[in-house]
Amino acid sequence: MDTNDSYIPKSSVSQSVATRRLLIGLLQGLVLYLIYQSAENKLWTADNSGLFAALLLVMTLVPVMLISALGHFPARTLWRWLSPAVAVLALLGFYDIWRGMGAPYWDTQKFAEDARFPSPQLWLHAVAGFFIAHAMVGAAVLDGRRIAGYRSYFESATKLLIQFAFAVVFTGIIWLVLLLGAALFDMIKLAFLKDVLDEPWFAIPVTTFAFAYALHITDVRPAIVHSVRSLVLVLLSWILPIAVLLIGGFLLALPFTGLEPLWATKAATALLLAASAVLAVLINAGFQDGSVTDEVALPIRIAARIAALLILPLALIAAYALSLRVGQYGWTVDRLVAAFCLVVALCCGAGYFWAALRSPQWLSRIAPVNIFTAFILLFLLLAIFSPVLDPARISVNSQMSHLKAGKVGADKFDYEYLRFQGQRYGASALKELAANASGKDAAVIALKAKAALQRDAIWQAAPQKVDAKLLAVNIAVRTQGATLPESFLAQNWKEAIKDNARQHPECLHNSGRTCEAFILDMDTDGAVEVLLREQGGSLQVFHLVKDSWSLAGTVDLPGNCAPINDALDLGRIATAPTKMKDVVIAGRHYRLVNKAPLTCPPAVAGKP
Repeated sequence: MDTNDSYIPKSSVSQSVATRRLLIGLLQGLVLYLIYQSAENKLWTADNSGLFAALLLVMTLVPVMLISALGHFPARTLWRWLSPAVAVLALLGFYDIWRGMGAPYWDTQKFAEDARFPSPQLWLHAVAGFFIAHAMVGAAVLDGRRIAGYRSYFESATKLLIQFAFAVVFTGIIWLVLLLGAALFDMIKLAFLKDVLDEPWFAIPVTTFAFAYALHITDVRPAIVHSVRSLVLVLLSWILPIAVLLIGGFLLALPFTGLEPLWATKAATALLLAASAVLAVLINAGFQDGSVTDEVALPIRIAARIAALLILPLALIAAYALSLRVGQYGWTVDRLVAAFCLVVALCCGAGYFWAALRSPQWLSRIAPVNIFTAFILLFLLLAIFSPVLDPARISVNSQMSHLKAGKVGADKFDYEYLRFQGQRYGASALKELAANASGKDAAVIALKAKAALQRDAIWQAAPQKVDAKLLAVNIAVRTQGATLPESFLAQNWKEAIKDNARQHPECLHNSGRTCEAFILDMDTDGAVEVLLREQGGSLQVFHLVKDSWSLAGTVDLPGNCAPINDALDLGRIATAPTKMKDVVIAGRHYRLVNKAPLTCPPAVAGKP
């Protein structure tokens, strides 16, 4: 299954190139240290946070691409590629900071608050996107034309992937050795090495220098890279028959099980996309650069053709699952990212399906499909972190349209989503809702929007005091014709639960949380009890004792049970006498606690 060794690119790296690579790695570390110091010493104002993020992105990724390209790219081609790369990275950094203004930001620890770092999502996608782009440019240089042959794309991409993997491992081992040495010296009361390793002026340049050195070593030893690649691909290709058997069996079982079990998982789209990705990777592990034909083992060839037919139905079912969720609840950032992944999966699935049917012997026709899909993926990675297809903007608009159209109630609308995932668009939408003075449920919407705006972290309670008016907003009464007792609303819950707040629903002491309430007479004494439920959990029962409401106990319910959730949403809840009496010992009653497993009952229309 191995490719022809004669195609292994020979290293043409001179000693001067090696020296320049190491100097670039060292210089990168020194510049990153200066950037670190600027954040540490608060040298960047709020107006400069976009510049800070842009510079950090550029100085982290561009030197790595420069090191990789030296000795292989002509000087003119190198600067034609890196110049727009610098511009795009800088613009992405600026936009990432701009869209985050007005919204809570992830913890920057001891760094200055105004030195806003690029989001982790941008880091991840920027690395992936520029890896793909750099591999494509490298393939074009290798072939000497703008659109390279598939073999060159394969060689360039796999070489870069293995190089970067080796560099990460090498850098990690370097640090393990340094830490080991520091620990040894520390045992004999010599802490100088430990102290040095803790210093950013040493740690940052050492890391970048080690990474540059590893990239150079793997570049001048192409045979090693080629051997590792071949071994990994052979091992992966033999997993393909197993994957085909499992995923094919899953698809064959669907007509008998139906799709309802898939929807019940609430993760159908993600799992189906993961299965599609696994098949695509394993198919390409067997296909490699397309030059191998008869050398591929027969079980792998059969499994690859079947797998190529399976990706499309997986992607179509995933698309249907996503459409159901979007139709019910609107777009969110996660659903939009899933939709972008679906575009890639559908392109790949349709192309592979065509290749499996039209390729006479081996799957030769997947080569152009891979190239086309790579361009689509590259465009999407760029678009979602730009104004073109910003998921935050699209999802906020979708959620707001659902609220305005009445598709979701004011008490069930996710104001926290706008605050913590909507970026500046979510903050702007919350301000609009907070200023809303007309329409159905305007007062409820305004209070909840104001409460969400006052929260700076999702784990923090809102600073606004939960008074009777706001408490009534937090709690939605599901029992028809019932209202919360005035004494329940008037109670100072912050004081009442100060010693055990964690045992009580957050809606009692947090203006940003909501509960469902059910009003029942649990003990048939003529006085009602209040049952509170938050986020689909258990029921917490409160009763009035000597003019003060307190927690009487809980009613455990099975989680993710649709019949129970539907019945409670409609207020279908009642009481019934217990079959087992209390046990009385020394004049005190002890109640039987049901230890039977909680199970989800079948749905019965019209009954609690």
